[in-house]
Amino acid sequence: MTTEEDLRQRFAQYSPHLNERQRRLWVGTEAKALGRGGITLVARATGMSRRVVSAGVKELDAPDPLPVGRCRRAGGGRKPAQVADPEVWAVLESLVDPTARGDPMNPLRWTLKSVRQLAAELAARCHRLGRTAVAKLLHDHDYRLQSNRKSREDADHPDRHAQFEYINGQMTAFLAADQPGVSVDGKKKELVGDFKNGGREWRPSGQPEEVRVHDFVIPELGRATPYGVYDLKANQGWVSVGLSHDTAAFAVATLRRWWQEMGRARYPAATRLLVCADAGGSNGPRLRLWKVELQKFADETGLAVTVCHYPRGTSKWNKIEHRMFSFITVNWRGKPLRTYQTIVSLIGATTTTTGLRVRCELDPAVYPTKVKVSDQELAAVRLKPHEFHGDWNYTILPRDRPD
Repeated sequence: MTTEEDLRQRFAQYSPHLNERQRRLWVGTEAKALGRGGITLVARATGMSRRVVSAGVKELDAPDPLPVGRCRRAGGGRKPAQVADPEVWAVLESLVDPTARGDPMNPLRWTLKSVRQLAAELAARCHRLGRTAVAKLLHDHDYRLQSNRKSREDADHPDRHAQFEYINGQMTAFLAADQPGVSVDGKKKELVGDFKNGGREWRPSGQPEEVRVHDFVIPELGRATPYGVYDLKANQGWVSVGLSHDTAAFAVATLRRWWQEMGRARYPAATRLLVCADAGGSNGPRLRLWKVELQKFADETGLAVTVCHYPRGTSKWNKIEHRMFSFITVNWRGKPLRTYQTIVSLIGATTTTTGLRVRCELDPAVYPTKVKVSDQELAAVRLKPHEFHGDWNYTILPRDRPD
């Protein structure tokens, strides 16, 4: 005779391999075989409720058994949260995005809206859902975890497109005449030291390079200030890594070093130079020091320096960004910038299959900030505005050169 202990042992052995319906039919078969009192005995031995055991017995005798592959009849089981509680989605949606739902004072607006937090807030409003059910409800309504996306730009200047065409026309004319045309800009300042650098590189498994936990500047090392010059025709670049501030004097000093070390040899017959720059930073069109320093450069080299600025908010279209700086970032990904020499070496080793070559050197000079340029100094600059947007496009002539 089957005892309760026999049932308990068999159930423990078979249960892990059975689905919900198979388990129900198994206990129903055992209870039916035991006869009177079998349902109670099986329920006590297996820990299943008498209701489930009875359902198993009835299902064995049912004239219309369930189709193959189904565990319950259509409509059986616990009802979905939104069916059991029709108001729950409206409440949950107001918690997820209170501002859009007309409730800007909702306290959850300024908190991390995790599924646990949302479940707790729902319970406080008499809607009891577990965190898993909350996550499923959000997914069912096409909600996903998403980060911010940079897609909203400032209002376009009405002459933005025309300025791009003007820059392109100037560059085409300069290169056709074998006159140098360069793109200049400052790269993001970098902490020097054993700090985490974004990206990954191949290393033995389980042996990542260890770096500092916190990104606090090391006073004796400071920050590196890279500024670059990219020669569009030669597909070559120069980067000065400064130890001081990113000022207009530093920007022009980098341009000067490029000319002395690379440009002069490549363009020995040059009389003009085109510089394409952003509308902000150390090379902005409104900076007096930028124009004064360019005048010094023009006097030293004898070059007429034409400057064309990209409209505000369009720095990503500056050629140096995606033709040189992007490859420098890729080259040093995952490598801590431990020393200035490390930075110089990584930048100088940057190449591409299309022929990009970059030279890089330290610039140890000190460039003070807040340098005042008087009206007299600015008036001494031989600046000739172009007819089209003279605030963006202008030429600075050497003082000893006739118009």
